[in-house]
Amino acid sequence: MNIGDAAAASGLPAKTIRYYEEIGLVRPARGENGYRDFVESDVHKLVFVARARSLGFTVVECRHLLSLYEDRERASADVKAMAREHLARIDRKIADLAELRSTLGDLVERCHGDDRPHCPILESLSGSETG
Repeated sequence: MNIGDAAAASGLPAKTIRYYEEIGLVRPARGENGYRDFVESDVHKLVFVARARSLGFTVVECRHLLSLYEDRERASADVKAMAREHLARIDRKIADLAELRSTLGDLVERCHGDDRPHCPILESLSGSETG
C-alpha cells in the first residue's frame, strides 16, 4: 500500500509517517518506481507508535517499546519498569502543574481586574511584587 493508504489505515499524517521512516521506526519496502510500499506489519507498527505517543512516550521510548514488542523472549518486567518510570514522570508533571495552577490562581484572585493600574500578576512576573 502507498503512504496515503498507510496514513488512512494508521490514522497518522503522511508527514509523520515519513518522519518515522526517516528515524527508522518503520522501514517500508521501496518499489522499482522508488515509492514506499507499506505492508500490514508496517501499519501495525505505526498504530503501535501512535498509541504509545498518545500516552506520552517519547520517540526514543517508542523505539524501545517496539523492540520489546518484537522480542518474544522479553520479560514483561522490562515493559512494566519502563511504564512505571513514565508514570512517575507524569505524576511529577501533574504535581508541577498543580503548583503552577495554585500560584496563578492566587495571583488572579489578588488582582482586582478593574481600571486601576495596580496588578499583582504583572508585579509577580516582573519580580517586583510588593506582597
